[in-house]
Amino acid sequence: MMSLPFYQRHHEHYDRAYRHKALSSTVSQYQKEAKSKSAVYAQGSAAYARGSATYRHSSAAGFSLDSSAAYSHGSSAHDLESAAYSYGSTAYDHSAAQSKRSAAYSLDSESLSTSSAAYSHASESINKLAAAYRLGSEAYSFGLKNSNLMIEDQSYKMSPKAKRAKQSLISEDKENKALDYSVPIFTGREVNMSGITDTEEERIKESAAYVAKRNLFATGEGVSVSKVAKTSEEEHHEKKSRKVAIRESAERVAMKKTLEETQAFHRKLNQDKLLHAPEFIIEPRSHTIWEKENVRFNCSVAGWPEPRVTWYKNNVPIDVQAHPGKYIIQSRYGLHSLEITECEFDDTAQYHASAMNVKGEVSVYASLVVKRYKGDIDASLLNARNLSLSPFAVTPHGYASRFEISFVDKFDVAFGREGETMSLGCTVVINPDIKRFKPDIEWYRNGVLITPSKWVQMQWSGERASLTLTHANKEDEGLYTLRVAMGEYYEEYSGYVFVRDADAEIPGAPGAPLDVQCLDANKDYVIVSWKQPAVDGGNPILGYFIDRCEVGTSHWTQCNENPVKFARFPVTGLIEGRSYIFRVRAVNKAGVSLPSRVSEPVAALDPADRARLRSHPSAPWTGQIIVTEEEPAEGVVPGPPTDLQVIEATKNYVVLSWKPPGQRGHEGIMYFVEKCVAGTEDWQRVNTEIPVKSPRFAVFDLSEGKSYCFRVRCCNSAGIGEPSEATEATVVDDKLDIPKAPGRIMPTRNTDTSVVVTWTEPPDAKELVGYYIESSVEGSGRWEPCNNNPVKGTRFVCHGLSTGEKYIFRVRAVNAAGLSEFSQESEPIEVKAAIGGGLLHGVCPELSGKAAGLTDRTTSWEGMHEASQPIFDTDALLKCNAKFNRKTLPSSCGKLGRAGDSNTREMVKDAVTSAPQKVAAKQASKSRPGDLLTVEKVTRKKDTAAPSPPYDIVVLESVRDSMVLGWKQPEAIGGTEITGYYVNYREVVDGVPGKWKEANIKAVTERAYRIQNLKENMVYQFQVAAANLAGVGAPSKPSKPFKCEEWTIAVPGPPHDVKCTEVRKDSLVLLWKEPVYSGRSPIVGYYVDMKETEAKEECWRSVNEKPLQKKYLKIGGLTQGVSYVFRVRATNQAGVGKPSDVTDAVIAETRPGTKEVVVDVDDNGVISLNFECDQMSPDSKFIWSKNYEPIEDDSRLNIDTKGGKSKLSFKDLGEDDLGIYSCIVTDTDGVSSSYTIDEEEMKRLLALSHEHQFPTVPLISELAVEILEKGEVRFWLQAEKLSGNAKANFVFNDKEIFNGEKYKMKVDHNTGLVEMIMDKLEEKDEGTYTFQLQDGKATSQSSLVLIGDVFKKLRDEADFQRKEWHRKQGPHFVDKLGWEVTDECNVMLKCKVANIKKETHIVWYKDDREIMVDEEHDFKDGVCTLLISEFSKKDAGTYEVILKDDRGKDSSELKLKDTAFADLMNEVCRKIALSATDLKIQSTAEGIRLYSYVTYYVEDLRVGWVHNDTQIKFTDRMRTGVTGEQIWLQINEPTPQDKGRYIMELFDGNTTHKKTVDLSGQAFAEFERLKQAAIAEKNRARVLGGLPDVVTIQEGKALNLSCTVWGDPTPEVSWLKNEKSFVSDANCILKFESGKNVSFSISTVSTQDSGKYSIVVKNKYGTETSDVTVSVYIPEEERESEQEKKQ
Repeated sequence: MMSLPFYQRHHEHYDRAYRHKALSSTVSQYQKEAKSKSAVYAQGSAAYARGSATYRHSSAAGFSLDSSAAYSHGSSAHDLESAAYSYGSTAYDHSAAQSKRSAAYSLDSESLSTSSAAYSHASESINKLAAAYRLGSEAYSFGLKNSNLMIEDQSYKMSPKAKRAKQSLISEDKENKALDYSVPIFTGREVNMSGITDTEEERIKESAAYVAKRNLFATGEGVSVSKVAKTSEEEHHEKKSRKVAIRESAERVAMKKTLEETQAFHRKLNQDKLLHAPEFIIEPRSHTIWEKENVRFNCSVAGWPEPRVTWYKNNVPIDVQAHPGKYIIQSRYGLHSLEITECEFDDTAQYHASAMNVKGEVSVYASLVVKRYKGDIDASLLNARNLSLSPFAVTPHGYASRFEISFVDKFDVAFGREGETMSLGCTVVINPDIKRFKPDIEWYRNGVLITPSKWVQMQWSGERASLTLTHANKEDEGLYTLRVAMGEYYEEYSGYVFVRDADAEIPGAPGAPLDVQCLDANKDYVIVSWKQPAVDGGNPILGYFIDRCEVGTSHWTQCNENPVKFARFPVTGLIEGRSYIFRVRAVNKAGVSLPSRVSEPVAALDPADRARLRSHPSAPWTGQIIVTEEEPAEGVVPGPPTDLQVIEATKNYVVLSWKPPGQRGHEGIMYFVEKCVAGTEDWQRVNTEIPVKSPRFAVFDLSEGKSYCFRVRCCNSAGIGEPSEATEATVVDDKLDIPKAPGRIMPTRNTDTSVVVTWTEPPDAKELVGYYIESSVEGSGRWEPCNNNPVKGTRFVCHGLSTGEKYIFRVRAVNAAGLSEFSQESEPIEVKAAIGGGLLHGVCPELSGKAAGLTDRTTSWEGMHEASQPIFDTDALLKCNAKFNRKTLPSSCGKLGRAGDSNTREMVKDAVTSAPQKVAAKQASKSRPGDLLTVEKVTRKKDTAAPSPPYDIVVLESVRDSMVLGWKQPEAIGGTEITGYYVNYREVVDGVPGKWKEANIKAVTERAYRIQNLKENMVYQFQVAAANLAGVGAPSKPSKPFKCEEWTIAVPGPPHDVKCTEVRKDSLVLLWKEPVYSGRSPIVGYYVDMKETEAKEECWRSVNEKPLQKKYLKIGGLTQGVSYVFRVRATNQAGVGKPSDVTDAVIAETRPGTKEVVVDVDDNGVISLNFECDQMSPDSKFIWSKNYEPIEDDSRLNIDTKGGKSKLSFKDLGEDDLGIYSCIVTDTDGVSSSYTIDEEEMKRLLALSHEHQFPTVPLISELAVEILEKGEVRFWLQAEKLSGNAKANFVFNDKEIFNGEKYKMKVDHNTGLVEMIMDKLEEKDEGTYTFQLQDGKATSQSSLVLIGDVFKKLRDEADFQRKEWHRKQGPHFVDKLGWEVTDECNVMLKCKVANIKKETHIVWYKDDREIMVDEEHDFKDGVCTLLISEFSKKDAGTYEVILKDDRGKDSSELKLKDTAFADLMNEVCRKIALSATDLKIQSTAEGIRLYSYVTYYVEDLRVGWVHNDTQIKFTDRMRTGVTGEQIWLQINEPTPQDKGRYIMELFDGNTTHKKTVDLSGQAFAEFERLKQAAIAEKNRARVLGGLPDVVTIQEGKALNLSCTVWGDPTPEVSWLKNEKSFVSDANCILKFESGKNVSFSISTVSTQDSGKYSIVVKNKYGTETSDVTVSVYIPEEERESEQEKKQ
C-alpha cells in the first residue's frame, strides 16, 4: 500500500471511517450502473484542457480562489495525488459556488461540453486520489449532503463549531451557501467538509444519496443548450437543470472504472519515484536586531510525504505552549516561519528548522543576535558588581553622542499611608538635547521593573518623569529607582518610599496582611500565601481569615471558619474553570483588620490546562473537530497512583501530591483520598461525596499532634481501582518553626534624620521572609515600626527620625510560621550626621543620585543601604565609565544631613565603596558594643597627624583624553586610617610646567585614579596628597612628565598595587591587582619576578614557569634575614607586558609575637578560625578575606571581633567554603595570617564538629554477634571505657527487653564489655537488636539487623554448632578427612580425631567397600591415616572413615572425583616433579641419552623437552620415553647441531618444573669412542659356535669336530694342542672352508690324541680362542685284554 503522510499515519481513524463496508457496498451498486457510460468519460478526458481554462476564467470571475486554482494547476507531475485531488476539489468548488459564477454557465454549448468534460476528468482525478489513499469517492460522499467542498490555505480560518455537531437539514435554495461548520480531511492540504451527521446509518444513507445525485449530474440528460441569449429568469431555471444533468453524467462516467483505475494505479505506482526526502528550497537567514524588536525566520521545504517541520533553539525544541505569545510558528503552502516577539538578550542563540518525513530528515541553521543598549541592563544582572558605562553612546540614528544626564528637583524619601495617592518625580536634564533621540524612562521597585497598572501610573512630559501610586499599599514600600537611558548610557536616581498602615476601623485591631499570592492552583484548591503585618495593634495576632471572590462579581466569601496562624492556606470548594481573587484579614483580641490588597486573578484549573488555554495551535489542524469512528473502548479500571507524598504539613492541613496511574483507559479519571491513624488499618475516605480531579489535594480535619498515613485510589466509569502505596506516618504539626530572635543589634549614625541598623540572622532560621525593625525614643516606651514590608538582609536604614533624639531599636524575624520574639534592644544612639560627614577641610560634595556620577553600582533592593560618606568603587574609578560633576560645591555642610541630597547613598549598598572599606565596614558593624573597634570610637583624633606624601606615581593606562594613575601608600599614615587621596595635574609645554589643577573634588580611596578631559598628545605632571581624619597631608613630589596618548601596544599594561603580606622567615604572600590596560586581547595570566634587594637588574628571576590565573601567590624558599623585592608582569596572547612597580624591600623574617590563624571547634560543634593581635591601635580593624578577595557574601559566615581577637565562624561548613582564609589587621606593621581549608581539612573539621556537637560513648567495637560452643548466641559490643553510672538498654524491634530466662545480660564497667546471651534462636527472634548506652551526657547506640538470609544463616549456624557440640561428646573428628602427598609421592588420607579411647574403632571405606588395613590404628597424636602408594586414576573414588564406640559414632567423607581428583593428581605430579634428579648424560654406541629419575611416574605428569629454547619435535632419531622411574631423551646418531642446552619440562597441571643440562663435546667424544669400539666388537674374529668344551671318545673311533668362525676381514685360523702349534697331518685333518667353516677330523683316535685343543681365529680387530678338551678312553674289556697282553 502507498505510504501515507505522517499526519495520516497519526490519524488512521479517518481511513477507517471512509472505508466503511456498508458505504462501499452502496457505492459499488452505482459503479455497475455506470459501466455503460464509458464513452462520456473518454470525451470528457479529451476536453480536459479546455475545461480547465474555462474553470479558471469562471473561478476568477466568481470569487478569489486564484491562488488555489494556480496551485492546483501548477502541481508537479510527481505530486500526482495532490494534483488529482486539487483538480477535483476545484471542480466541486466551481459547482458549489454556482450563484457566483453565472458567467461560466452562460457560455455556448461548446464551453458547456468542455466544462462537463472537466468535471468528468475531475471525477477521475478524485477517484485516483481515492485509490491512492484508500479513501475512494466514498470519502467525499461520507460527509457531504448538498454541501460545498472548499479548498483553503492552512492558515485560513478554523472551524469554530463544537465537535460532532448534529445533522443540518438544508433547503434546496440554501444548498450552495458555505456553512460555518467544517471538518478537516487530512490530505496534505486542509479540506473542510460540512454536513456531518451523528449516526452511522444516517451517514451511509446520506452518502448514497449524494452519489446518486452526482451520477445524475454527470450524465447530462435533460439538458438543452442554445446559443441564443437568455433572459435572467430562463438562465436561473436552466442552471438548475444543467446542474442536475451534468452531475448525473459526470458521476456515471467517474464511477464506471473506479476499480479498474484503482488497480491500474497500484500497478503503476512506484514509491521510490513518488516519495522523496525533504529538501529546503529557501533557507532561513541569520538576523541581528535590537532588543524589543520582532524577528521572523522563513524557510520553504519540499518533499513527499509533506515534511513535518520542527523549530529548535540551541538544539532544544521550541515549546510554543510553554512560552505563550513568545513564539509564533506558521506553515503555508510549504512556507514555514518562526516569529519571535519582543526579543530579549537571552534570545541570542542558534536556531534551526528540521524537516522530516518517511524518507529522511534535513536541518538548516540560522543565528539570531539581539543587541541591547548598554543601559538596558537585565534585571538578573542588577546584582553584579562593577558594571562599567561609557559617556559615549551609540544612538539608533547611527552617530555617537556624549550625554550628560542630571536630575533636578528630585524626589525625597517619601512617607505615606495605605489608601493614599503618592507621587514621585524628577526633572531630567539631558545635554545635548537631540530631538530625534528620546530617552528611555524606566522605574524600578526593589530592582524589579514596574509596568503600568491600576495601582501604578507613569508619565513623561519630555522634561519631568513621574510615577503615581493611585492607591498606596504596603506592597508598594521599597526602593524606587528612576533610570534615564540615552542609548548605551544611563543615569539613575533612587529614593525609598515608606507606606504605613491605614487607621484601623476597630481600635486595637492589627494592620492588614500584605503580598497575597496564589502559589499553587488546580481544579480542587488554591494555596494562598501572605506576609504578616508589622503592626499587631498591641495584642498578639490570633490568626487570619482568607476571603475569595469570583472574578466578575463583588461578593466576598470567607474561606475558613477558624483563624489560621500559618501564613499559607489551601482554599478548596472552587468551581473548575472559574477565576478567583483572594484577600486576607488579620484578627486579634480587639477585632479584625482591614483586608489586604487583593491577589492577582487565578483560574481553578490544572497548570497543564491553563497552559493549553494560553498556547497557540502547534499544528495547522489543532483546534479543529476530529471525527473518529473508533468503537467505544471497553471500560478499564484505572491502576493505583504512584509517587504519593506529603509536600506540606501544618497543624491545620496536609497537602498531598501524586502522579496519575499508567493504566487509565481512554476516559478521564478522578481520585478518592483515604487516611488512617498511623499504626492502624482503619482507612477512612476523606472526600466521600466529590472525587478529586487533580493529582494534588489538601486534607483538613486532622487531629493536631497525631500521626496519619494517606493513600489514594483512582476511579472512572469502570470502577474504583486499587489504592496506592501508603505514605509514611506524618505528624500533624507545623514543620516550620517560628524563627528565633535576631541578635547583636548595632545602630550606626547616618544622617541627621536616619540611622543604619545592622543585626545578625537568627540561628537555624528557615524560609525567612524578612525582618521588621522598630524604633523608640529612649525612655518613651512607645515603639513605632520603621518598615511595613519585611526587608531581607541584615541591614536597614531607618528614616524619619528626629534630629538630636536618642533612639533604641529592636528587630524581629518573619517566616510563614509567624513572627519571632523581639531581639534585645540596641544601645541608644543620638540621631545626627555621621562623624565628619565624610568631608575634609570644609569641602562638602554635592550629592547626586549617582554619587556624583563617579560609578555605576549595584543597588540593594531590600533597603540595605550604606551611610552617606563619600566612598567610591575601585573598578569604576579605573575604568572611567561615568562622568564627573565638577560644579562648584557649597561650602556649608549643613545640607549633608538632608535626605533629599543623601538618599541615593543611603539607599545604595556598597555603591562606590572600595573592597577593603566595604569589608571593614561590614565586619566592624558586627563588633559588640563597647569593643575597641566599634565604629562609634572612630571619633578619637588624639595623637594623630596628616599622612606623609605618597610616592612612585606611575601611569597604568593612557587613552586619548584620560590617564589612569597609580601610586604607593605613604610611609607614615599619621596614626589613623587614610580616608582618601587627592590628585592634582598640570600641563607641561616645552618643558615649562603650568598651574596645578584639581583632578578630583571628592577623595578617592584607592591608589588608582582615572583623570578625565585631558588633551591628546599633551604632556602632564601629577602629584597626589593623602588625607586622614587629621587632615590632608603634603602632596607628593611632581611625577615625571607623561604624555597623554592612546596606548596601542598589544601586550597588557603593568599590574598595580603590588604588596606583600604574611611575611615569614621562609615565605610570604604577594598580592596585586590586574592591569587597567589589558592590551588587544584578554589577560591570560601573570608572572612573578623576584630578586634580592641589593642584586643587580639582571638578577631578576621568575618565580613561576606557567602563568598564574589568580592574583596572589605564596612564595616559599626564602632565606631568613635576606631582603627581597618583587614585581609582577601580565601576559596575553600577544605576549608579556611591562612589569609593575617594584615592591618595597621586604626582609624574610618572622617577627617576634607573630601569631597564626588557629582553627577551633567548640563544644557546640561550631567551626571557627581565630586570629589574635596584641599590636593593635585604637583604629585597627580585623579584615577577613577568602582567597585574598573581600568576603562580601557573609551568609555562610559569622565574624565576631572583641578587643584584640577576631573569630570567623562557619554556619555550615561545606564545599562552597573551601579556600584560603586570611586576616589582616589594619593600622599595624603588616600583621596578617591565613589558613587553608581544603577538602581533606573540611572532612576532618566536620568530623570533629560532629563529635563535639553530639558526644558519643566511644566504642572499640560495634554490636556484633557470635555463636558459642553449645550453639548459644552472644550479642556484644565494647566501649572504650564506662563509668560506674553508665547504663545499657537492650532493644529488640523497638521494644525494650530485659534480663530473664531467655536473655542473659551483663555490663562490665571495667572492661566496657556489654553482652547478651540467648540460648537458642527461633523464628520470632528475627529483627533488629540495639544496644543503647548512656554515660552522663554522652550517648551511643549500635544496632544489628538480623533479617532474611542473614538471620537464617545465623540460626542455621547456631543449630549446627549445637549439633556439633552434641557430636563432640563422643568420638569425633576434629579435622575432617583430607589428603596430603608425602615426599615419597604417595597419597596419605588423614583426619584428626578427639575424645578417643581404647575401645574406639576406625573403619575405612572406598566406594562403600571396606578397606582392609593390616595393622590397628594407634591414634597417635589423634591423627588417623591411610597411605595409598603410587596413586593413580584407579584410586579415584569416595573415601569414608567411620569412628565408633559405645558413646556413638562419627564419620567423615572425602570425594576424590572430578575436580577434587584432578587437584590431588596435580599435587602428586608436583611432588613427582620435585623429586626428579638432575639431568644426566649417557653416551652409547647408538647415541646419547639424557635422563632423570623420579620417585615414580604417572601419566598425568606431562613431559616436554626443549633444545636451545625450541620445543623438540620427536622423530625416530630423537625419542623420549619413560623406563621405570627413568625419564629419558634418546638422541641417535647425534650431530654437532645437537649440541647445546637441553631442558626437561615437567608440568604438574599448574606449574612447570624444569631441569637443565648442557650437551657438550665431551659426550660426543665418548660416543665416538664407543661407536668405534662397537664396530671393532662387531667385526673382530670370533668363534660363533659348534665346538664343545669337552669331547670324550673311545679309542679307535673317528673324531669329527666343526665350528663356524666370523670376522671382517676374514680371520686367520690356527690350532693349538696343549698350547702348542698344531698342524694338519695324515691322522688329523684341519680344514677352513668358505672363510667361515672350520672342521677338525681324526680318523682313528688314540690315547695320544687326548689333550687340550684350541682354535685361534685372528684378524685386525682382534683374536679369539676357543678350547675343546679331547679325552680318549679305552673300553674295560680292551684295557683288560691289553693288560693281559702286557702281562
